[in-house]
This record gives sequence, C-alpha cells and structure tokens, in this order.
Amino acid sequence: MPDDPPSSPIEPFRPLPDPSWRERADALVDHVRSLGRASRLTIAVGAAGCVLVVAILLLRSAGADPAPEASLPRATASAAPAAASSPPASAPVVIVQAAGAVMQPGLYRLAPGSRVDDLVHAAGGLAPAADPDRVNLAALLTDGEKIYIPRVGEAVPADATVGGDGGASSSAPQPIDLNTASIAQLDTLPGVGPSTAQAIIDYRSQHGRFRSVDDLLNVRGIGPAKLDELRSLVRV
Repeated sequence: MPDDPPSSPIEPFRPLPDPSWRERADALVDHVRSLGRASRLTIAVGAAGCVLVVAILLLRSAGADPAPEASLPRATASAAPAAASSPPASAPVVIVQAAGAVMQPGLYRLAPGSRVDDLVHAAGGLAPAADPDRVNLAALLTDGEKIYIPRVGEAVPADATVGGDGGASSSAPQPIDLNTASIAQLDTLPGVGPSTAQAIIDYRSQHGRFRSVDDLLNVRGIGPAKLDELRSLVRV
C-alpha cells in the first residue's frame, strides 16, 4: 500500500463568524450613504409608511369593542334592587277644625305638638268679636278635635271644644256675659223669653253695666227663683 501523503504545515481554512447586529447596522448605514439622494429619499418614505401602518393597526386593536362578558355590569354583594328602596314616610300631622271667632274657619293640618295658638294663626287670627279671655292659647291640640273660639258673651255649641279645655268636649253652654249679650243670646237662657231679654237690655242701657249677677233681681220679670236658675248660666 502506498504511504499516506505528508500533512501540510498550513492550517485548513475556517469560515468567518456571523457579523453582529451592530456591524450589520453599520454596514446598512454605509450602504445607504453610498446610494444617491433619490434612493435615500425613497427608502425614507418607505420606512415612514411602514411605521404609519403599524401605528394604525395598534390604534385599531386598542379601540376595539370589549368582549360581551367584559362589558356587562358585574353583580356585587352590596347591590340591592331598586324596588327594595321605599320613599321616606310622610311627616305625621294632626287634623283640627277651627270654628267660631277666627278669620278663616276650617280644617287645618298641623304638626304634632301644636297648640291652640298655632291653629289660630293658621286660621288667620282671632276675629274682632272674639273673647280671648275664654281661650287658653297654650293648650295642646289633639287629632280630630274641633276648637271653638267664642265671641264675647256667646254660648259655646255643645259639640265644640273651647280652646284650652284640654280636649274635653263642652257638654254645657258657657256662661253668658250679661253686659255684652244680645237679645238672641239672652233668649237662649231657660225661663227668659224675648220680653225678659229685652228688659235685661233696657236695664243695662239705663243703669250701666251689671256689677253682680244679683242685679238681675232689679230687672222686670226676674225673681229669686229664676235668679237661682240663671246664676250658673250667666256672668258679669
């Protein structure tokens, strides 16, 4: 067999390593610089167009509608149905009737704890003929009550409450003032007809005010027995 050829003292050729990204970038820049002005402008326009297309695609993907599951409101444990909330209750009131010597008689709705004075103000105030001495304006009102403000010398109706009676209905007429009562008012007294009522008015006109209920004995037609019957029904 022939002998092997002698080995060469020169090392075999080795391929060069791949250039790095920096070397590639530098080579690209050198290549662009070596091109003419028109070629460089064409490359710049193309690069700008690519950047614009990428930006438009990114904006469209960001503005796309969310998935149906993401757009629906999420239920929370603290959320309550709207129908469960109820409107606040209206403020309580007392309904009271103002009658008698007030400017505007009628039904009035007042706050609980209101007093007769509040009702009188709501009704426009006392009428000129009212007898304020027979009214307790500080008395508390109760729902469904009828407050009657009497006139001077007037007997209060049996179905009314004089302001300040504490809510108790007056079952008997209030005493009639002999010095201010009219013939019609005096005629309502037991045993006093039109003629006796006129005699009381005449005595008052001739002798002035009654100073005592006993002065009725000086009136024609009134004796001791009738005086005793009228004593609790009249005043001076």
